[in-house]
Amino acid sequence: MGDDELSELRKRRMAQVQQQAGDQQEELERQQKQKSQIQMLLMQVLEPDARERLNTIKLTKAEFAASVEQQLVALAQSGRLKNKITDAQLKELLRQLAPARRDYSITRR
Repeated sequence: MGDDELSELRKRRMAQVQQQAGDQQEELERQQKQKSQIQMLLMQVLEPDARERLNTIKLTKAEFAASVEQQLVALAQSGRLKNKITDAQLKELLRQLAPARRDYSITRR
């Protein structure tokens, strides 16, 4: 392999790495834009107490909170929400969406 070939390979590899970095940056920007749009929509459909409750849930159960957010976004986009969701309404929605818990009883003999 000559110096020219090696130099050409390095240039190609560098261009490829730069392209991948640019693609990753665009993906991050797209995700940030999507998150900000969801937050703006949630601010419009949730009252402050309900929004605070959802943020608290997001700290402990991020996946569950994300699914609740998606449900709220879907409801808002379909036009099925007439008023802002109160804290009590959000509690009821959380109860409905929460996975069923199993009760365990341990008996000692």
